[in-house]
Amino acid sequence: MNVEAVLKALEGENYLVEPQRLRKLVEILLRRQKDLILFSENVKNEHNFSAIIRTCDAVGVLNIYYTYDGNKTKIYNEHITMGSHKWVFLHRVENAVETLKGLKEKGFQIVATRLVGNSVHFREVDYTKPTVVVVGNELEGVSEEVASVSDYNVVIPMYGMAQSLNVSVATAVILYEAERQRSLKGFYNKPQLSLEEIKEILQKWAYRDIIEDRKKS
Repeated sequence: MNVEAVLKALEGENYLVEPQRLRKLVEILLRRQKDLILFSENVKNEHNFSAIIRTCDAVGVLNIYYTYDGNKTKIYNEHITMGSHKWVFLHRVENAVETLKGLKEKGFQIVATRLVGNSVHFREVDYTKPTVVVVGNELEGVSEEVASVSDYNVVIPMYGMAQSLNVSVATAVILYEAERQRSLKGFYNKPQLSLEEIKEILQKWAYRDIIEDRKKS
């Protein structure tokens, strides 16, 4: 399945975007990594969460799961995401452990950023497997409960006085290692989404979302 084949299959569908825009959206969806998920455990700073969303979009992540115990209804800043929040799906969940256990049952490995006795270098993990990358709260990091259900706890080496990276930077480092591994194996050239899934997402991106935006303007 390539861009031309998808566009042909979409003939007759009702979209509210120009043809070149539709082509761009199809190109993005053909590279989306359905089996690479980001899980944010209670990241509270909107600048951090916004940067995480932007990185996820950049490396082809389609789904972000997150927990958040704050009082904001929207925890990202559209000026920082630069629109990336429109092209990923955000799923707020109440129970991190149960959600991750459910993803493990579907065949995902859980990779948490946490320094513990059994932590491994982040590059030692095979991210070409179905993977959930878990990042934690700015002050407390990934919780012990989440770390206990993880298949890997990983660390990013630090050679200076600082003992950790900003959570959004750490996320980018790990996701781009995942991108590197997947790119070497041609993952971005082998569509993971079915034609029906692409059609369903395009109905949102290129039709329903545009109607909603027009209502707000």
